[in-house]
Amino acid sequence: MLKITLYILSIFDKIYQRKIIKKLHKLFNNNIDTVFDVGAHNGEFIKLILNNFIANKIYSFEPSKKNYEVLTKNINDLVLKKDQIYLNNFALGAITEKKEFKQMKESSSSTLSDINTSSKYFKRKNFFLNYGLKSKVFDKTTIDIKNGSSFLEEKKINKIDLLKIDTEGHEYFVLKGFGEKITKIKVIFFEHHYDQMIIKDYTFSDIHRYLISKKFDPYSKFKMPFRKSFEYIYINKN
Repeated sequence: MLKITLYILSIFDKIYQRKIIKKLHKLFNNNIDTVFDVGAHNGEFIKLILNNFIANKIYSFEPSKKNYEVLTKNINDLVLKKDQIYLNNFALGAITEKKEFKQMKESSSSTLSDINTSSKYFKRKNFFLNYGLKSKVFDKTTIDIKNGSSFLEEKKINKIDLLKIDTEGHEYFVLKGFGEKITKIKVIFFEHHYDQMIIKDYTFSDIHRYLISKKFDPYSKFKMPFRKSFEYIYINKN
């Protein structure tokens, strides 16, 4: 049942992704120089970028060891230029630290946040993705977190054309980790969950106010198919 459900979702997601690509083409035409993919999972967004744009450098961040192994294989099979993509097996966040990570059975839902197993959304997802009420929903592990500001300094990166964040309830902390260097980012594309499954210490309004204070304007909003989640594009006024 899990495979069938994910296959159906993938069909609708491909249609949905066309809308995102269309908006990004309006902003970048065909060229995106530097991309940050935070929450890279198995490389889905990297493939989307490579199939639709000319990208000079892509920096990916995936803290899950299990997901990272799949990501590495997928990208090695896909990319010809070795200096085009840089894979990092750690998360980006507000500060440099180690933190508990929940590796979900449905790996794209793995998260640093706590899980509300009593929520209706979790129970529904639990049924459709075939976790089974008596089965183990996730495994716990410890992962490394760095902040974006120190990473930019370390790698001597002067700008980010596109920052994509899909971290299952950790997006706000990723943004804050760039500090004042967030001004070096041109476009931010991030996901936000409105379901009650992921326990977050912030709301969408917190993200919106923070980005507005850093001189970013909202550009587009997308409702994700079959999910209580939206994706947003914000652009740097400068």
